[in-house]
Amino acid sequence: MKLSFYGHSCFQVTIGGKKILFDPFITYNELAKDIDVNQVETDYIFLSHGHVDHISDTVSIAQRTGCKVVANWEIHEWLNKQGVSNTHPMNTGGKWTFDFGTVKCTVAQHSSGLPDGSYGGSPMGFLFSSGEGNFYYSGDTALTLDMQLIPAWSKPDFAVLPIGDNFTMDVADAVRAADFVQCSTVVGVHYNTFGFIKINEAEARATFAAAGKQLLLPAIGETIDI
Repeated sequence: MKLSFYGHSCFQVTIGGKKILFDPFITYNELAKDIDVNQVETDYIFLSHGHVDHISDTVSIAQRTGCKVVANWEIHEWLNKQGVSNTHPMNTGGKWTFDFGTVKCTVAQHSSGLPDGSYGGSPMGFLFSSGEGNFYYSGDTALTLDMQLIPAWSKPDFAVLPIGDNFTMDVADAVRAADFVQCSTVVGVHYNTFGFIKINEAEARATFAAAGKQLLLPAIGETIDI
């Protein structure tokens, strides 16, 4: 699989020729100023929750590309009111088979509110299973024992985890999360965008290496094979 990083928690994975974009926050991210959001093409958008730093470019990308947006019920309803009709509602614990593979919605310990202040439903993570491999995106979350259920459903080849602390897990908890999901390759997200979530990248990589794991921190705009 190929993974393209667009900054913060926004990344895209290609499976079976389908482009799947997660938590689009590009226009208002100063660190992603070299990314032209109008050039981002996708077949799907998956939203972990409704906070503005995960959803801000969703409406414009969805209306331009006609892609399908997958989110919880409350975000699905909110998007419909914004003129985005090609949506697929899901919720924690549910799974669905799409044309690229199967997705199960997982527990995330966080909060969720929409940009206009309305209720954003429960935050979620996603476990993807496909013929090309499996991966887990936790969404914004604290470390939780529920993560130990992940490999019982599908063992991920890699995990995408927040590492910035303050609002989510820190690096040490992300290492524990990788243990829980039985995965040794982690792509770090949700770090360095704001003052609250600055990290030392060299120390973060060393912490993972000391635990026998690999922390990947692709540059904004970089595409990696994973």
